[in-house]
Amino acid sequence: MKEVLIIYYSQTGQLFDILRNIASTISGENVNISYCEIVPKNKFPFPWTQQEFYGAFPETFLQIPAPLEAIPSEILQKKYDLVILGYTTWYLTPSIPVNSFLKSAEAKSLLGKTPVITVSASRNMWIMAQEKVKKLLVANNAKLVGNIALTDRNLNHISVITIVHWLMGGKKTKMLGIFPKPGVSDNDIEAASRFGVPIQKALYQNEYSDLQKNLLDVGAVKVDPSLIATDIRGNIVFTKWANHLIKKEGQEREKWLVYFKYYLLFAIWLIAPIVFIVFLLSYLPMYRKIQRDKAYYSSVALKQD
Repeated sequence: MKEVLIIYYSQTGQLFDILRNIASTISGENVNISYCEIVPKNKFPFPWTQQEFYGAFPETFLQIPAPLEAIPSEILQKKYDLVILGYTTWYLTPSIPVNSFLKSAEAKSLLGKTPVITVSASRNMWIMAQEKVKKLLVANNAKLVGNIALTDRNLNHISVITIVHWLMGGKKTKMLGIFPKPGVSDNDIEAASRFGVPIQKALYQNEYSDLQKNLLDVGAVKVDPSLIATDIRGNIVFTKWANHLIKKEGQEREKWLVYFKYYLLFAIWLIAPIVFIVFLLSYLPMYRKIQRDKAYYSSVALKQD
């Protein structure tokens, strides 16, 4: 019997639907699938308030662990043939609950010497978050064998508007009845079942060397090269903001979070388009590097620092 663990944190339920659809085609004779939700002791709100949403930034980006509810003993007592880790991206970083799990003793126990497939659902920028997850998996002596990254396919600024509508309103609906639905599309969520086919084959054969290639063949990852520089630059700027904000307390922190909010709006609406124009102007001279970057970020490899 092949034992598969799906461990995840899904605040809105979207990621869980994706994982469940993937699992539907992994299931089969001699495959047992267990689910484990990562549960923070101090639950994050949904829908968010603006104060809570921006207030989560410093601890999220600096990857400061938060207390979690204990993983059930029946999960910890098993040895798994494969672990599927589902996570969402907060501020270009894995969410606080997932980061906290990956820094826990339970993660070392569950993931050590075990093949792991990561599954993420995000607005559009997931690349640097995945790099952070890769490093945390290495720290847990886990072996990353596959990655699936689903995103909102709408234009960047459209998706900014719709994701705010969802996160602050709590419903995945068309804003004003005219904007597209936020998040990963219903069609992409339903079609995620196709990823389970190569996963099941690798699981039965206990051979994962070609899994990422096979997942890429069915559209598991699409790297948008125009967003790579934005993601990297965003991490540099966020590092400065987070290190500054983490030192603030009380009303002083609230005041600086308001400044951060307005900076973020400025960056999204004014700086990001400039970065995109620079990308277009440099595309031909940088073509080979862009292709190397696309190949690397589509893979499960981790660059050595």
